[in-house]
Formats: sequence, structure tokens, C-alpha cells
Amino acid sequence: MNVTPARSISAQQLENRNYLSGVGFKFTINRAPLVSFTGNQVNIPGISCGFAEQPTYLKNIPIPGDKPVFEDLTVNFLVDEELLNYMEIQNWLRGINYPEKLSEIKQFQKDGERFAGFTDQKNLYSDATLIVLNSKQRAQFQVKFDNIFPYSLGPMRLDATVEDYQYFTAEVSFKYTIYNIFDMNGKRL
Repeated sequence: MNVTPARSISAQQLENRNYLSGVGFKFTINRAPLVSFTGNQVNIPGISCGFAEQPTYLKNIPIPGDKPVFEDLTVNFLVDEELLNYMEIQNWLRGINYPEKLSEIKQFQKDGERFAGFTDQKNLYSDATLIVLNSKQRAQFQVKFDNIFPYSLGPMRLDATVEDYQYFTAEVSFKYTIYNIFDMNGKRL
């Protein structure tokens, strides 16, 4: 009788059969702590890369290798009644762009001095960290974003026809230099 040997199990086999939950996370933006506190949705941005096509007489062959393209970091947050967290982002956007008056830029820079490490870059950028929790609600890994800045703050829509009581949420989109994923000991995954 001819017996085929069983395939060896790869060392990369999943040992932990718990799946990552999308509801356990902590998100902090150094420059916008109020938005961090009320954030209720955030994404780990996707990444893609371009490619070239090498022409041949039968068909074009795709070849990898171009600059990586990182998708935007998007955060949804609950808006407080006094608009403190909403204005935290709106003032940041106004301060890094062309506001109505020069005094707005000066006020933006002055306000940003309370955040450590931002006076050298005139408070344009901030760092952010997303900590993802495991199924036991313990920190599993962290995603560190370097040099984020907001470029879009979505509208707040008032609607008297809504039947259920709903809290305002706002969406802010950020650009950033790069993000990296680390374990909780700081080792890059």
C-alpha cells in the first residue's frame, strides 16, 4: 500500500483563532486632544503601489515598483454642544491655510504652543497614534502616523425631519507623511 506523507504544517499557521474586532481602539492626535477623546470611527488607511507595463508582442506584462500611495486617514467624532472639538479642527485648518486676517495665523501659532514639540513647525503638523485592542480589550498593536494635517472637515447637517434623537458627528480627513505598525513594545511589525 502506497501512503502519501501528510503535509507539514507551516510555521506561519494561525495559533490564535480570535479575530480582530473593529470596536476596540484608542486614537490620539497630539494637536487635537478633544477630537481624540470623542472619536468614534477611524480607519487604518489602505496602501497601493503603481506599476508599469512592459510591452511584448503577445500582451503587456505588469511590473511592480513605483511609489507607494497611502490612502487618507479619516476620523469621525461626536461633536460636543460647545463645538470645542469641532473648532479644534476648524481652527487648525484655518491656521494652516489662508485665513481672513493675519491675526488668525498668530492666534493659531499661539494656541499651538501648548502642544509640546510644535513650535518649530509653526504647529502645522501633528503626530497621531491608533491603538487597536484585542478580543480581551487589551492593547494589541499601534499604528503611528507622522506629520498629519487636516485638509477636509465635513459639514454638520441640521435636519428637523429626523425621527430619532441623533448626536452630531463630523468627519475630518488627514494627509500624513507615513504610517507604521508596531507591537506594544515598539517593535515594527
